[in-house]
Amino acid sequence: MFNAVIDAPFGKVGIRLEGDAVREIVYLPDSIANVAPETPLAKQTAEQIERYFERASAKFDLPLASVGTAFQQRVWQAISDIPPGAVRTYGQLAKQLGSAPRAVGQACGANYFPIVIPCHRVVSSSGIGGFSHHAEDGFFRNVKRWLLAHEGIPYA
Repeated sequence: MFNAVIDAPFGKVGIRLEGDAVREIVYLPDSIANVAPETPLAKQTAEQIERYFERASAKFDLPLASVGTAFQQRVWQAISDIPPGAVRTYGQLAKQLGSAPRAVGQACGANYFPIVIPCHRVVSSSGIGGFSHHAEDGFFRNVKRWLLAHEGIPYA
């Protein structure tokens, strides 16, 4: 199922590959067993994610699978341009892209490469907002809180 599962400060991170590209990165609970990286690309991906956990300013240089609609890819590119330690609201990105906040939120939730494409840096105008298509408090929103705090942006 995963080509690697590594420890994260908030649980685990699963890595899926497809050929010579990263296909998906998934947040997982602590109860999932670790999987040692099976390939050089899985190892490289795990190492880059672990480096981010050590230093929020770490950069990613990974081959990502070509996924998503043209609109989602535009949103993901705009998200990728948000630097560590900064946030944008769904509305700000929507205005930048000539779209609607809800559409931006849907594209954020569909992100196949969280952490690498830092959708946690997109928040609601009235608070933290949802995360990975989860609007309620719980595991995913706690992951978002941890990632933002790691970058110096605390959200209650």
